[in-house]
Amino acid sequence: MISDLELVLIIIYAALNIMSFALFGADKRKAVKNEYRTRESTLIISGFLGPFGALTGIKIFRHKTRKRKFKVIYLFLILHLILIFIIIRHFWF
Repeated sequence: MISDLELVLIIIYAALNIMSFALFGADKRKAVKNEYRTRESTLIISGFLGPFGALTGIKIFRHKTRKRKFKVIYLFLILHLILIFIIIRHFWF
């Protein structure tokens, strides 16, 4: 059974990924309209906090696909997957 704290942490993590996805979408929209853009450092930080949302945004919006520095988000995703595996293994098995 999932405790209240675990549920809150899952909701926060999901929200971070949704916000990261939305940030990449908003920046792509601004790029198309030639408007003021989101800083790349902000996008990378959001990719660190929510790599699932960031990579989904990169793929769906076809945004920042040619910039090498955004490849680091794949490493963030691997790090998150390892941490999720460790947490699940430690607390539920």
